[in-house]
Amino acid sequence: MLRPKITDDPASPPLSRRTRLLSFCFLLAFATLLGGTAIAQRAARPFRVVALAEKGGIHKPFVDAAKVWLAREARRDGFTVEYLENTNRINDRLLSHCDLFLQLNYPPYNWTTDAQNAFVRYIDEGKGGWIGFHHASLLGSFDGFSVWPWFQDFMGGILFKDYIRTFATATVHVEAPEHPVMRSVPSTFAVQNEEWYTWSQSPRTNVQVLARVDEDSYRPDTSIKMGDHPVIWTNPQKKARNVYFFMGHHPELFQNTAFTQMFHNAITWAAQK
Repeated sequence: MLRPKITDDPASPPLSRRTRLLSFCFLLAFATLLGGTAIAQRAARPFRVVALAEKGGIHKPFVDAAKVWLAREARRDGFTVEYLENTNRINDRLLSHCDLFLQLNYPPYNWTTDAQNAFVRYIDEGKGGWIGFHHASLLGSFDGFSVWPWFQDFMGGILFKDYIRTFATATVHVEAPEHPVMRSVPSTFAVQNEEWYTWSQSPRTNVQVLARVDEDSYRPDTSIKMGDHPVIWTNPQKKARNVYFFMGHHPELFQNTAFTQMFHNAITWAAQK
């Protein structure tokens, strides 16, 4: 059987060579389009968020503002949020369907034993991500509950020590601009009227610090300081993607574009297993 001869012989007709080149370019473009579509579909995968939100108290306005902001984010980025006001329903089954766990000012005490055990497995085994705010570092003996050692280790080995009762405005310096949570965040930004917890020690040696507060920038000034003062960090020793934000006292934080940018970044980063 006489088969057609395929050759790169320069004597081949110019139109045939151009046709082959155009065909190759078309196939390459088509493959790139398919790949891009697949990546986009993966990025747009709907995900589920469980938010343990503090009920009542002076932090309620922050939680209420967070719910409004999260509703807009959920519509835009394609996720759902289920809110809990206590830990009674937290178990392995609930967390098996959770891509991201938000701790909206809920402290690390007064958790059921089942909730503690399920949460430890969720974080240690990397079953989903975690973002905690403000009260999540309220580690110590409070309201008749003793400190949770695992959570203390998760937070970098710190214990709550003191806070600025009269509040202070301060400048925050980003230390890890390359981290996904800090993408498009200014190198410095102001945070108005926060309590600025101090802890028994800086968590720096046990975590990756993403940002610190400049205690010399406190207005009004105060003697309640701790020196090296991280306020945003992640613990890379845990398998789950995680990030802690000290901020979380006032609803006005959702008017602070640096804060909302970090919150948005943290959601998209931590929800990826």
